[in-house]
Amino acid sequence: MTNILAIAGSPSHPSRTYAILEYAAQILSQQKNLPTNIISVRDLPAEDLAYGRYDSAALQQPKALLEKASGVIIATPIYKAAYTGVLKAFLDLLPQKALAGKVVLPIATGGTIAHLLSVEYALKPVLAELGARHILSTVYAVDKQIQIQSDGSVQLDEEIDQRLQDVLKEFALAVNHSQNVAKEFVHAG
Repeated sequence: MTNILAIAGSPSHPSRTYAILEYAAQILSQQKNLPTNIISVRDLPAEDLAYGRYDSAALQQPKALLEKASGVIIATPIYKAAYTGVLKAFLDLLPQKALAGKVVLPIATGGTIAHLLSVEYALKPVLAELGARHILSTVYAVDKQIQIQSDGSVQLDEEIDQRLQDVLKEFALAVNHSQNVAKEFVHAG
């Protein structure tokens, strides 16, 4: 079975970043038939993250979900031209090649378009170091493009919604393709 893991790197909740990630997870589950688990790194024990406790019991479930995942979505707000420290602390505790063989989709939010390239020069090199080789184009949304409704749902500007829909279609196709290749490899071996 194909599993997707969505990782929320925002230190606050509720947040626009979590809202767009949750929206993406709903699309994948409902429209693409891809079960998606969401973890929020802010919910992990701060001491484990700060002190680099690789063997923390609290990290076992997120690591297990990641290991089973065929695709990973990593969402983060951009602060001062970089992804969040809490996300960095979490990524530092993952096994060396934790993203090898997985399709990865970065999603970022920020207050201004000026930080658009932050994902390219700050986050993607770390993802590559973790073994990610199939990293899709980033969806970057400026805060004003994301409106959280009174019922907790999210309303995206038409442009960002279309970009997200397009990249999620690409993500679903890539994940399904990688699963089919893996099955063929197993059967051929």
